[in-house]
Amino acid sequence: MYTRPDPPTEKTATSRRDRVYALISEEVLNGRTGPHTRLGEVRLAERFGVSRTPVREALARLHSDGLVERRENGFYATVPDLAGLRDLYELRVTLELRGIARALEDPGLRHDPAVLTAELERWRALRADPPPPDPSFVLLDEEYHAALSRASGNRALTESLVSVNRRIRRLRMYDFLTEDRIASTVDEHIGIVEHLLAGELKAAHRAMHEHVGASMEVVLERARGALTQMALHARTP
Repeated sequence: MYTRPDPPTEKTATSRRDRVYALISEEVLNGRTGPHTRLGEVRLAERFGVSRTPVREALARLHSDGLVERRENGFYATVPDLAGLRDLYELRVTLELRGIARALEDPGLRHDPAVLTAELERWRALRADPPPPDPSFVLLDEEYHAALSRASGNRALTESLVSVNRRIRRLRMYDFLTEDRIASTVDEHIGIVEHLLAGELKAAHRAMHEHVGASMEVVLERARGALTQMALHARTP
């Protein structure tokens, strides 16, 4: 069994778990780990120079994200169902736009300025100090879109959006693998909020449509490329 001589501190353990998570998820999302390659704890621990604990925790997180699945003899990379995920992504677009459209249809409805201001400050801070490309950026993105939906005042709409985003998270991770996509996402988020705070609802609706539409095409293209790579790297255990 692979072990480390010294027990890690809590901070070190977290950084190791996050590093292992990032390395495995990057390989899965880029198709370099195929669906027939078992993700064994011992082999991964030796490969990354860590104990089995951060590997086990990373695999549990990957399983929660839908990037790996548990079979009888261990974890394996999942194969995304692009047809089903595309249908859900289209539903996501509809829900995103509806949060703004309802304010366009009813002049008495206004987005909560406190929620919008908080999001604007958060994303301006991210623009000043952008994070590196990482599939887990999808969680920040989900929080942003949930906040904007919540600001629109329809709780049921927000609950539906959160549910759909959770189901397509596995696909949406493909959107945050390059610096340019992180930068464009941050800029677009800021632009949408600025339009909403200024009461420019038509511009906000148009910007949101362009934002989520472009994201859908990016993730589908990258997911198709990953499936091709999975097929090329496929091998029996």
